[in-house]
Amino acid sequence: MTKCESCVFYQYDENYDDYVCDMDLDEDEMVRFLSSQTDSCPYWRPGDDYLTARRQ
Repeated sequence: MTKCESCVFYQYDENYDDYVCDMDLDEDEMVRFLSSQTDSCPYWRPGDDYLTARRQ
């Protein structure tokens, strides 16, 4: 499992028939992301459905 697969923003897109990152990035962030000028994704969050339930 890659880090993307465990991210809350990694969603299935029926139009592309594939999984995509569903994070809304502005133009500058998208350029940085596509040019790989970041060591790791700053928007990654664990896609744990039970995270909120455990805090209650």
